[in-house]
Amino acid sequence: MIKPSNLLILPNFEATKALGKKLGQNLPKGSVLLLKGDLGAGKTTLVQGIGEGLGIHDPIVSPTFTLINEYQEGRLPLYHLDLYRLEPDAVSELYLEQYWEEGERLPGITAIEWPEKLSYLPLNYLEIQLSYIEGTGRQVILQPVGDVSLDLSHIG
Repeated sequence: MIKPSNLLILPNFEATKALGKKLGQNLPKGSVLLLKGDLGAGKTTLVQGIGEGLGIHDPIVSPTFTLINEYQEGRLPLYHLDLYRLEPDAVSELYLEQYWEEGERLPGITAIEWPEKLSYLPLNYLEIQLSYIEGTGRQVILQPVGDVSLDLSHIG
């Protein structure tokens, strides 16, 4: 069930980036974010804000053609995955579990665009659904799944 506090309306690009910045400042080590939404919904903009909140100064761009961009500077490393161009069978061969499985997890924040392509999901993650609504901006739904230790009351 979606709580009203987990539903946000972001009127513009700057608000989307600001939400990402707040997340970047507050996400604990090992957090996994599954970013869902159509093309142009603001997934990469949100990740740019997360990078800013983590203190990353390198430009954050969509890894559509490289699949994974890793940013090591900042409070925590950021692993940005974009699975848009892959078929689900190809994704399962990449061993992406190292980004989220206990005991193998890399020590940072993992943001995955187009997680629908994953053959299986992590046990614990924050699902972020972004939708563009004409005349309003973006609607964002934040939904923790599993054991996610993030207080969402101050986000938004």
